[in-house]
Amino acid sequence: MVEIFDIGVENAVAFRIWGKISKGDMTKIFEACKEKIDQQGEIVLLEKIESMAGMEVSALFEEIKYLFELGLANIKKVAVLTDKQWVEKIVAIEDRFFTKIQIKCFTFEQQSAAVAFLKAS
Repeated sequence: MVEIFDIGVENAVAFRIWGKISKGDMTKIFEACKEKIDQQGEIVLLEKIESMAGMEVSALFEEIKYLFELGLANIKKVAVLTDKQWVEKIVAIEDRFFTKIQIKCFTFEQQSAAVAFLKAS
């Protein structure tokens, strides 16, 4: 499941993830991203990953569709809040792979530091 929430940063899309991710969840995230890109140009993301019980195949296809339609060029930074070590490992790999996007992990208690990271130029 996904919940979009406000962190007080004009060009940010912030969302909380828990449970199994559906196509509808991915659509919700990507529609929020598209809207912010249309308004702001470049965006930043805050992903609060509380748990993940898998992803529907249709959700994966939705993600691929988004990447082809909008690409990654408009995403400047990503802050990931998690307490899961496996998520931290994936984020470290993504940070090396997506060299034009700054990606950093934070604990749940460091949400204010994550927001500060997203605000910094």
